Amino acid sequence: MNDQPSSKPRTFLGAPLTKRNSIILVCVVVLSLAAGIAAFILTRNFVQGWTLTSLPGAPVAVQKPGATQAQPTDEILLEEIEAIADISLDDINLMPYVEPWDGASRINVLFMGLDYRDWEEGTDASRTDTMILFTLDPKTMKAGMLSIPRDLWVQIPGFKHGKINTAYYLGEIYNYPGGGPALASRTVEYFLGVPVHYYVQLDFITFIHIVDELKGVKIDVKEPITIYPLQYPNFDSHRKVILEPGVVTLPGNYALAYARARNTEGADFDRAARQQELILALRDRILQFDMLPQLVSSAPAIYERLSEGIHTNLTLQQTIQLGLLAMDIDRRDIRTGIIGPSMLYAGKSPDGLDVLIAVPDEIRELRDEIFGHTSGASPIGDMSLPALQLAIEEEARIGIYNGTLEEGLATRSGDYFKELGLNVTDTGNAQQHEATTIYLYNGAPYALRYFNELMNLHISRIRIRFDPEAEVDIAVILGSDWALNNPLP
Repeated sequence: MNDQPSSKPRTFLGAPLTKRNSIILVCVVVLSLAAGIAAFILTRNFVQGWTLTSLPGAPVAVQKPGATQAQPTDEILLEEIEAIADISLDDINLMPYVEPWDGASRINVLFMGLDYRDWEEGTDASRTDTMILFTLDPKTMKAGMLSIPRDLWVQIPGFKHGKINTAYYLGEIYNYPGGGPALASRTVEYFLGVPVHYYVQLDFITFIHIVDELKGVKIDVKEPITIYPLQYPNFDSHRKVILEPGVVTLPGNYALAYARARNTEGADFDRAARQQELILALRDRILQFDMLPQLVSSAPAIYERLSEGIHTNLTLQQTIQLGLLAMDIDRRDIRTGIIGPSMLYAGKSPDGLDVLIAVPDEIRELRDEIFGHTSGASPIGDMSLPALQLAIEEEARIGIYNGTLEEGLATRSGDYFKELGLNVTDTGNAQQHEATTIYLYNGAPYALRYFNELMNLHISRIRIRFDPEAEVDIAVILGSDWALNNPLP
């Protein structure tokens, strides 16, 4: 049997493209600029571009980190969950009320996909494998998508730091008001510094059906790639297929497998590019049908029909309104971004898991380009302000320690920084260091930025040692370089 999909569109589920079936393409698929956004939704180990961070000790890049790609672990330990759940829900400030969308203002919608392995194993609560923040501005008729890697180390509001993919899980098992979607939305909102108005969660079986309703999606395969599509009709087994270069129309199960594949040289970053390609290809596919006017009347029935596979707090009216807008946006006005290896580097969680650490200065400009002017309320804040001013306002607990043979260097340096307005809470001696080194124990991105700019530190001299019990948030070990060249009076 030929494993290659046809170069012509095919319907694999045996259902014609009827009025009832097509409306879901308006109500759900167009919602995300294309139903292809769902291809992101159950991708395994999705580690891809676009992140800003509230990471404790997130480095501020003066020099870019190396391009070595981090390899996050697939494990999630019970101890990890217990370690980050540090306060009760009674102590949590719930997410601020967000005004219902008026149809004219910019709207941000978080798309989430649950871990494919959790689905296979039938677990009660899942982690997110995919988190994408979609934005659309009706005034400028521009849209964009930001993808957040699952292993990003962030502050989860109401809990300790953890991988961002555990926010949904924690919201479910601790009965957070609004459940996993609410806590995941709040985490992204806090992390990016932009409001999250709504969320959409689409399961992968629904995605397969949507693509098949479209009679497939046309993709230009750039290089040979091996995929493992789920097999019809029960989707309970996989089959190895090699896609050769060229334009091919993929059925739903092939499209999902194409979006999940990571066995190319660029691994997760190649996958991110393929997923964005799939999103735009699905949008183009939808626009070919030009059947919206006669389908709107059937929307409520179709919306209800697929409700089990689509979870959202958008109303049907809002969904259709957003879909109509999305259809009218020129493809050239859809902004996408992938954060590459030079914008991420590897770190370790307290229990030894591999995590991804983002360099906020490297990607802030792109975030603002997609979302427009953003608030400085998030941990990444407004980096247009002077570094010292931000560090003072942050009030991070700073420890200054002498790593040289020069007596009293820590005390004199600590007094100097106190006079500037910094919150120096401890001084003392340390082991001898030739080069000044910074240790981050808790989130202090502005203090880090200030010391980094002042001392011109190499990225290798910034160490992440997350420890919520540490007496200081940031420790500066003064080296011989500081002793020989400093601004002390």
